[in-house]
Amino acid sequence: MGLITAEDVRKMDNRERQRTLKDLREELMMLYSMQTGGGLSDNPAKAKVLKKQIARILTVMNEKK
Repeated sequence: MGLITAEDVRKMDNRERQRTLKDLREELMMLYSMQTGGGLSDNPAKAKVLKKQIARILTVMNEKK
């Protein structure tokens, strides 16, 4: 999954936003579990990018309320 911009999130319908949010959270949890298990991450900054994308989706969802 590539970078998600706020413009992309605004074009999504609510169901697609929820699915993308769920996928990003699952990916973040997998990344954290790999790091705590002693495995080396091929991209250590990926967690930061995932958290920003999750925050971006939540922000747009709260704007719609």
